[in-house]
Amino acid sequence: MTHETAGNPANAQLSVEQLREKVASGEIDTVVVAITDSQGRLQGKRCGARSFLEDVLGHGAEGCNYLLTVDVEMTTQDGYAMSSWENGYGDMVMRPDLSTLRLVPWLEGTAMILCDVLWLDGRPVSQSPRQILRAQVEKLEALGYRAHIGTELEFIMFDDTYEEAWDKKYEGLTPSTRYNLDYSLLATARLEPVIRSIRTGMEKAGLIVESSKGECNLGQQEITFRYAEALTNCDNHAFYKNGAKEIAAQHGKSITFMAKYNEREGSSCHIHFSLTDLDGNPVLAGDGQHGFSPVMEHYMAGQLAVMQELSYFLAPNINSYKRFVEGSFAPTAIAWGLDNRSCALRVVGRGPSLRVENRVGGGDVNPYLAAAALIAGAIHGIENKLPLEPITTGNAYQSDADRIPTTLREARALLINSEIARKAFGDEVVDHYAHAAAIEIKAFDSAITDWERKRAFERL
Repeated sequence: MTHETAGNPANAQLSVEQLREKVASGEIDTVVVAITDSQGRLQGKRCGARSFLEDVLGHGAEGCNYLLTVDVEMTTQDGYAMSSWENGYGDMVMRPDLSTLRLVPWLEGTAMILCDVLWLDGRPVSQSPRQILRAQVEKLEALGYRAHIGTELEFIMFDDTYEEAWDKKYEGLTPSTRYNLDYSLLATARLEPVIRSIRTGMEKAGLIVESSKGECNLGQQEITFRYAEALTNCDNHAFYKNGAKEIAAQHGKSITFMAKYNEREGSSCHIHFSLTDLDGNPVLAGDGQHGFSPVMEHYMAGQLAVMQELSYFLAPNINSYKRFVEGSFAPTAIAWGLDNRSCALRVVGRGPSLRVENRVGGGDVNPYLAAAALIAGAIHGIENKLPLEPITTGNAYQSDADRIPTTLREARALLINSEIARKAFGDEVVDHYAHAAAIEIKAFDSAITDWERKRAFERL
């Protein structure tokens, strides 16, 4: 996806030659070299632009191998195979992927490039989220198919800055609207200075914005982008999520992508998924029932079959599971339906636009891991020619379908014992992320919450 011409201001991805020209003219002085960590966050370095061109471009940059094993607070953790005091916390190589080079329009004189993560001997780091997705994409293409996805991230905006929110311990924050603003044009106009900055900033960085809209929770918004091949979309997702926070901070606001910030509606990350052959021809529509092809039926059956065992990759945190409340527009039933938002899999579109919306993930999802899980499910269904279970009509919340796990503890147990996961991803990957889940569970189990204090301080 490297673009060799720079004439279109709506497509600001850069070729190396364009970067050289902008560095020589003084327009670019900084290149952010970034990887995506296990939590889906961008980590890396800001390099001088000349140094990037002369050194990093050809050889990569180094970063401590603990970047894929720390917790949310960047604390080193014992028990990982790839990184520990026993092996000295050595370096990994961040190798730039030229197809991701782009401007960061809201940061002066700045470009960014995303990287693959390698060991010093050139081997890919199998536990890297981007490498995990690459491996699944390659397996799917070996079967003759290519995955296309679109992620729909929701967030909540507050009038407090990030520093003010920290100082308040994230309590008593002021949401940017006072009532349900789902599809409201009046209420969202008040947020437009920030939301427009995000939309235009992303357009100038080469992403194609489809729309923004209000959602149900106070201050809740969704911005959607045009679908793309799986790896490209996940790169865009990570870039957008990081950039949206930076732009909000420049406006004196803060936003959160927590799956469940309060007892009202959670923030989702619905993932639209479709398949083509390697020539780009859609393969999901056909002459079968509901207008499905056999590939569509097998693909959906695979998604349903792996949903419990791979739920961790769509719901990776303690907080993720607070979304799964019946009647909340977050799914609980492992079921599929036609344009049915009570199901985990919602089939939308027809003919060439036929696709499946997976509604399980929250705003905290790591896009690479989520997409890898969806592709692994597709492969499982297609390879085994799994039959598709009957459609769910009506209210899936009241159906007898199997349920999505309700806790991280349950999801971890399903993952660590999953033969499907180990076949799809390998033992190194499964053990790595099962350990990450165990660390998250231990941290939560040892914490004293405000809920406990409010209930117990005086009255128990």
